[in-house]
Amino acid sequence: MLIWILVLSYSILWNNVVICDPPEDPIKCSSGNSPCTITNAYGSFPDRSLCRAANAVYPENEYELISYVKDATKNHRKIKVATKHSHSFTKLVCPDGEDGLIISTKNLNKIINVNIAEQTMTVESGMTLQQLIDEAAKVNLALTNSPYWSGVTVGGMLGTGAHGSSLWGRGSAVHDYVVSLNIVSPGHPEDDYVKVRTLNVGDEDLNAAKISLGVLGVISQVTFKLEPLFKRSITYITKDDDDLEVEALTFGLQHEFADITWLPSRFQAIYRIDDRVPTSTAGDGIYDYFHFYPVPQQAIESVRKIDEFLESNGCDKLYCMSTMSIATGYREMAFGLKNDGLTFTGYPVIGYQNKMQCSGTCLHKHDFVENLYCGWDPRIKGLFFNNNAISLPLNKVSSFIQDIKRLVSMEPTSLCGVEPYFGILMRYVKASSAYLGKDEDVIEFDIMNYRTREASTPRLFPDIYDEIEQLFISKYGGMPHWGKNRNVAFEGVIRKYKDGGKFVRVKEEYDPLGLFSSEWTDFILGLKQGSSSSSSLGCALEGLCICSTNDDCGSGYSCENGRVYTEAKVCRKLDKISLIKQSLILTQYD
Repeated sequence: MLIWILVLSYSILWNNVVICDPPEDPIKCSSGNSPCTITNAYGSFPDRSLCRAANAVYPENEYELISYVKDATKNHRKIKVATKHSHSFTKLVCPDGEDGLIISTKNLNKIINVNIAEQTMTVESGMTLQQLIDEAAKVNLALTNSPYWSGVTVGGMLGTGAHGSSLWGRGSAVHDYVVSLNIVSPGHPEDDYVKVRTLNVGDEDLNAAKISLGVLGVISQVTFKLEPLFKRSITYITKDDDDLEVEALTFGLQHEFADITWLPSRFQAIYRIDDRVPTSTAGDGIYDYFHFYPVPQQAIESVRKIDEFLESNGCDKLYCMSTMSIATGYREMAFGLKNDGLTFTGYPVIGYQNKMQCSGTCLHKHDFVENLYCGWDPRIKGLFFNNNAISLPLNKVSSFIQDIKRLVSMEPTSLCGVEPYFGILMRYVKASSAYLGKDEDVIEFDIMNYRTREASTPRLFPDIYDEIEQLFISKYGGMPHWGKNRNVAFEGVIRKYKDGGKFVRVKEEYDPLGLFSSEWTDFILGLKQGSSSSSSLGCALEGLCICSTNDDCGSGYSCENGRVYTEAKVCRKLDKISLIKQSLILTQYD
């Protein structure tokens, strides 16, 4: 269903001449730059709160940045850093209370230095990934690996551990290509209230700063190790998922940039065969991933209305029927690959790294079509979703996949809901020296699924998604992506990292007053209890708690054991008879 809307939007894009606006600034201030609110690119955090601050500032250079940190430190104000588009689901950008300062890196987007001989590039932290790879390509250099979404910034990638997919070389995490960075942190009075540190390879603290969560200070400049610009060759093949639990373990070793898209309810896996080839190989392809196309407002809102009807009315079989064409659409559109930059004519698609590694067409201003947006833009009533992204060591992947297959065998229509949102994307991430990076080679499973706009609105199979989440976190000890996931995924997470204690010690040294910390970051670092949990009605449906009573699930649901992982506690929708009984019980207390 969604796939044909995207086809429509693409055909419209090239046949009209009007204007499309890029996303709005996530920071909004009522008068000048004060007071302000901040949200993310989706218009909602996991707890649906809106974060506030007394004011926001937009430094143009490192000198101005230093002055802002100095003044805030002197006045003991809470500080948080915001990026141009703010794509993190989690509340890393939120200062506590309403008196804090937000420092936007939107204008810190310049190149500081390029060293051709050393194959390094130094840039400001507000530069987007798209800018970085484009500027590198101008001097015939390339960033070896990156996330697939081009709208993230350098600082945002280092704040959350963003990555692509690879077990080769340095791996797929952007932070493992950092050779130096500058970070501006609070100082003591004898430091004139601000301290600027330059961390290089060999400095232990670089392992903390490479994934900083924004709690060490503001990263102002970053130097990346690049390599000569190269070409990649990409082919997708679709197979039955019968032996996915076996093939997944070796596929990432066979191909440098491999990933897998899994459609459990269709019993299919789509393998991305992705390797570098000599630059002399013919081909000028691009990867313009279709989920990142700009889409017409009316079309995407119509899709959402259909989803809302099917989800709220329990129409699981009809929902699965409506998504049947999606896997076919994936193949027909080649996921957005284009051999000549305009059309797909067949595999393999070969192109230069900077045109193949990421995309984000909907971010850019287009003089083609009116009322085009990223599908999740909060200015329209389009896509609205949860995003679980949790990594498992390779030795636990097979058992996890088998558990998911068992869930599907019990509820065959339960995971059709992932199909309009990429399917289950499986990416390879290599072990890292970063204190909050991967301790060993992993596969990260990225699962996006429908989220209701109102917390109490019914949806399909919340118990299945709860159980998958608890399989990840509790049974297999998975590690959540720092910038994604619902709150419950982070319970006790810092204890899973062998160097978590080292990170906390660096944090206490760099920011002893905790000015860059918040209730949320204190929770995920194990410094305070209770930030993820809530005793409010329906907290488990929102991923703010794991249910222990029916009240945690809200009206129309009961707290039950999992189907495959029986130690899980999940919110299961009541059948009609049970629902009537629940209603009768509740009326006794009115």
